Order: sequence, then structure tokens, then C-alpha cells
Amino acid sequence: MKLPFAAGKTYGMFGLGKTGNATARALLEGGATVYAWDDSEENAKSLQCELPNCQVIAPEGWPWGELEALVLSPGVPLTHPEPHLVVDLARKYERKIIGDIELLYQAMPDAEYIAITGTNGKSTTTSLIGHILKASGESVDVGGNLGRAVLNFEEADTYVLELSSYQLDLLETTHFQIAMLLNFSPDHLDRHGNMMGYIEAKRNIFSRQILNDAAIVGVDEPYSEALCREMLAEQRQRVIPISTSQALEKGVFVRGGVLHNRLGKEEITADISAIKSLQGEHNWQNAAAAYAACYLHGVEHDDIMSGMKTFPGLAHRMQWLGEVDSVQYVNDSKATNADATEKALKTYDHIHWIIGGVAKEGGIEPLERYFRKIKHAYLIGEAAETFAK
Repeated sequence: MKLPFAAGKTYGMFGLGKTGNATARALLEGGATVYAWDDSEENAKSLQCELPNCQVIAPEGWPWGELEALVLSPGVPLTHPEPHLVVDLARKYERKIIGDIELLYQAMPDAEYIAITGTNGKSTTTSLIGHILKASGESVDVGGNLGRAVLNFEEADTYVLELSSYQLDLLETTHFQIAMLLNFSPDHLDRHGNMMGYIEAKRNIFSRQILNDAAIVGVDEPYSEALCREMLAEQRQRVIPISTSQALEKGVFVRGGVLHNRLGKEEITADISAIKSLQGEHNWQNAAAAYAACYLHGVEHDDIMSGMKTFPGLAHRMQWLGEVDSVQYVNDSKATNADATEKALKTYDHIHWIIGGVAKEGGIEPLERYFRKIKHAYLIGEAAETFAK
């Protein structure tokens, strides 16, 4: 990604993982002077070898008065439990604190942006939207919290971005024409202080939206349902509810495997129950969200459904592998705790279950109500004896 606006300016870059390295490279190639550092000395040395023009110096030695901004990797604490030293320095010198998403937006302000956040389901929804848009012939790139760092993107007409609460904390001017929040459940509270801090970070995805923009909000749990009602009352943008638990007067919902589009004058429906990569209620929510985003973006209904039917799903996440002698094979190896595993056990019946490895806190006892569905269990690894009991 070309950053011509960076020419002649000086930036500080802190955090040198995948995102930080891509950011430092893009800024240097754009003609900026870059000061960079990481708490890992190994990461700092690696960047110095890779980008010898970069000033790899601890933040105490940066010329703070000259910096255009501090570009922070999303994993670095901004507020809680305590701001990182580099954040304190930026605030002391009144420097902007931004992330790589902000730099992408400055580079491509005329592109269309579709942004996705939520505690669960955002990777599948992001990938599904990207797949549908590519299948319909769009010039699109997909990434963010998922896949490639955004400053490794190509120039495109549309960017589909999965965003974590950490990334949303670092936005300043970025404007999403279509933004969605799928759901809330307690997560990253050590970073945000409490549930309200987490919610405030997530809802930042809708900041700077205007009347013609669309906010897609899941309404199947209390926190997001309350947020949707609040946003509908404020009337700052077009608010589109999505659901798998209720028939909505306006919005997109899925009941019994049938998707209902009530965004226009006439209702449009489609049976998605047979799509192997979108099995289960949680995936129906992802499908409703992706459908709403693509429809509002201007993709025709038939093209959306064609894209959904060819979506391969995400590797290792209830990934349908095939069927042999009427037995379906599903790779759900990303499900490494009871909460994640529950989605597959709810979706299928007559299950032969390969399970084991290292037990997580709580084990599999929360899944006991689904054990009647397990016809045979194959127990492996360290947890085999515990799970057998």
C-alpha cells in the first residue's frame, strides 16, 4: 500500500509483529522517517536487519516533538490495566495515537469500507463477505484482524475489514460506509477494565457514520439488542437489525434455515439450510450479517446466494470435509474449549467425536447436556482419562 502523504514526515512505530513490520515498511517506502521499537529485543533486531533505514531506538530516545503520530500495534495496552510507557510519552507530547487501519484510510479515502466486529463470528462473516464480493466481480481486499495486515493490501475499490476492539481503539478519522457488530459476550476485560469499556471500544466501529451509512447490529443477546434500540432512536445512520431468534419487521433474519430479507418493499427469502459451510445457528447469524452487508453494498440477491453456496468456510472451524457412505466429516479442531465446541454439538446429531489434548479450565462438563448426541467418543492426549470419566 502506497502512503504518499507520509513523505517528509516522522512517525513512531511501536510493536513489531506482523502489523508493525508491514506499517514500518509502508511508511519508509512512502518517504517517512520511522522510529521503531518493540518490548522484544529479538523483534527489534530482526526489523533493523530487514529495514536498515529504520531508526530502531527505544521510545525515550525518539524526537517526540517532531512526530506526526505514534502508530501503535493493537496488542499494546492503550488504557487498561495501565497504559504502556510509549502511550504515556505520546500523551505527554500531545502526539496522535493511531493504528494501521487509520493509515490505510488516509491512503485510500475514496474506497468503500465494510467493517466487521463482535465477540464471535467475525472471521467467518468477514471471509464470507469477501468471498461473495469477489465472486460477483468486485475489486476487493480482505484482512485486518484476520489474514494479512492492511498495509500489505493492494489498491482496491472495496476493503472488507475484520476489526478487534484493540484496533477500534486506534481509529481517528476512518469512516465505514457499512459497519457491523455481531454480538457481545465478556471478552478482553483485562484490557478494557469492564464490560462497559469493552462495549464502548466495540461501538466505536459506528463513529463517524452519517445518515446514508448502514449499521448492521445483531439483536440476539441483551447487550447488542440494547445498543440497536439506542441507535435506532438516535437516527444518525441507517440501522439494520439481524437475528436468528426472532422474525424482524425490518432487517434480515434466519428462521429454520430460511433467510428473510425485509429491507425493501417486498420480502425476499432463500433456504440456506443445505449450505454445508454455514451449518448451525451461529453460522446463520454470520450469513444474515453477510447478506445484509452485500445487499446494502449493491450486490443482487441471486449473486449473493451464488456466492454463499460456493463459500468453502474457514479451515478447522466446523469445516465440512465431505461425506462417505452417508457419514459427514467435519473438522472443528479450532474449537479448543467448551464454549467453542458447543456450536458443533448443537448443530449435528449421532456424533462420533474425536476429543482430547490438553484440557482447558472447566473441561467438558458444561457440554453434558449434549452427551446424548455422542454415539462414540475417541479420546486422545493428556485429557483422555479425565474426559473418559
